[in-house]
Amino acid sequence: MSVEPADVARVDERPGWVEAVRTPAGVEVWWDEPRPAEGGRRCVVRRLPDGSRADALPAGWNARNRLVEYGGRAWRPLPDGGLVFTEWSDRRVYLLGAEGPRALTLESECAYGDLYLPPGREEVWAVRQSGRRRELVAVPLSGGDVRVIVEAQRFLVNPRLSPGGDQVAWIGWDHPNMPWDGTELCVAPLLPSGSAGPYRVVAGGPAESVIQAEWRDDGALYALTDPTGWWNLHLVPLDGSPARNLTPLDREFGDAPWKPGQTWFAVSGSRVALVHGPPGERRLGVLEGGELRDLGGEATAWLASLSCAGGRVAGVSASPYTPFEVTLVDLDSGARTPLSEPRTLPPAHLLPTPEAVTIEGVHALVWPPAGQAGPAPYVMFAHGGPTGSYPLALDLEIAYFTSRGIGVAQVNYGGSTGYGRAYRERLRHQWGVVDVQDCARVARGLVATGAADAARLAIRGGSAGGWTTVAALTSSDVFAAGVAHYAITDPESWAAETHDFESHYLEGLVGPLPETRRRYLDRSPLLHAHRASGPCLMLHGLEDAIVDVGQAERFVSELDRHGKECALLTFPGEQHGWRRQETIVAVLEAELAFYEKIFWG
Repeated sequence: MSVEPADVARVDERPGWVEAVRTPAGVEVWWDEPRPAEGGRRCVVRRLPDGSRADALPAGWNARNRLVEYGGRAWRPLPDGGLVFTEWSDRRVYLLGAEGPRALTLESECAYGDLYLPPGREEVWAVRQSGRRRELVAVPLSGGDVRVIVEAQRFLVNPRLSPGGDQVAWIGWDHPNMPWDGTELCVAPLLPSGSAGPYRVVAGGPAESVIQAEWRDDGALYALTDPTGWWNLHLVPLDGSPARNLTPLDREFGDAPWKPGQTWFAVSGSRVALVHGPPGERRLGVLEGGELRDLGGEATAWLASLSCAGGRVAGVSASPYTPFEVTLVDLDSGARTPLSEPRTLPPAHLLPTPEAVTIEGVHALVWPPAGQAGPAPYVMFAHGGPTGSYPLALDLEIAYFTSRGIGVAQVNYGGSTGYGRAYRERLRHQWGVVDVQDCARVARGLVATGAADAARLAIRGGSAGGWTTVAALTSSDVFAAGVAHYAITDPESWAAETHDFESHYLEGLVGPLPETRRRYLDRSPLLHAHRASGPCLMLHGLEDAIVDVGQAERFVSELDRHGKECALLTFPGEQHGWRRQETIVAVLEAELAFYEKIFWG
């Protein structure tokens, strides 16, 4: 008996944005969740205080957007029970009322995202993206012209109106920085015209990353920022006095802000609920009276989607034995109420027991295979980003392989988040070197302990993890094979053809062009396909706007030209990642068949 592909499609996808709302009847919670069986759409769900739960978004509607291509906060509930959201198919903002969805914006090539409802104003604020231009705009809920509030830096996120209604705050940054490199927390007066006046920077800078900010009162903001090298919660006064670190620990209270609208903390009166800790022990706590109190529970992973109302905090959590689910937690007692629709899991004996390890300074989560005596085949999983990390959470994709005798090690290589800026910046100018070496170190470490078979090691990953996969195949001899999902295979061409958000990303990961072009050539898997240490399976969506399918096609062509075993599978209708049930099943079956051939002939 094994975990089946349909189990993975049914259980593994995560709930996304969450919002708790206080009503006269109690706290209701809204969230969005994937529907792989409905074409991969994101459906908004509403749970009332009495425990009843229903879809808030009609069938056929998809609450997603293309802001910075990865998508930003896509919906907000209204006080009257309505919903404002962005629709994936036409990029417009809609208001959902009793008569169904009504468009608030015109059809255009603009993308709207990071939606926010400013208190006391009959409008929704959003970041609007048109080509390489971004503005903070106000969309009237009654319809009418869209008003520009702020046009400042190249990238704008986190719009927030002050409690008094006369100031607006946002976070901005410019190329070549990514938001985890350096951002600015800005504050400006909101003029009678509804546009912002001249702004001032109150926190952040070229080498300090502010990733979330919320007003405490009209004179100060809470901000997650990292002047110490760790994302800690700070209080930022507006009178010019220094910011104060409220959580002065060598511990992360934030993560890489890939999607505009993420919330690692939420304010509840004088208390702040927040998540903190490295991958493997991500905890939920509450800051009150200067003291950080752990709210307990078995969860080891929390997503950046906290929302407070009525003395409780809603979020998305998981453990090694439970999938990501929406949870409501009492800030006083720590009592937890799971809110998501219960999902039937495979039998417990099919689920591996993980171990968090550090091998030669490299962090990894090891999931041993079932039914193996002696050294087993192992696959190193390389995460995407590369500025990201693997959480310690139930992942049936992993159990799909471990239940069939294949071990998995999720490698949080140098460059990963959760371990402070110094560990994250081990990858600066070293992409394709440090990540490959770290995956190889973990693989060799597992061989040294007798867990893994040196002749049966593989590597796989998606996006930037796909890059690490093909780079490992072409620059080391550790791995017998690789599986690359929507992978970058040539950094120079990708830098020229990718979207604006990441168009300067490689300046930090490899180096500026043309000055460091030799590095790009030396590290390009495409240019060194002849050195591949084993077969490669490539998988790619045909509508991927982040990594064009041409990256995979050219690499496979080069492998084939040099007589290397390879295959490319493409999937119509899929973007950067797998969302449709039929794709998830097909991808897993193809990957397993590939490993079985490599490991067992």
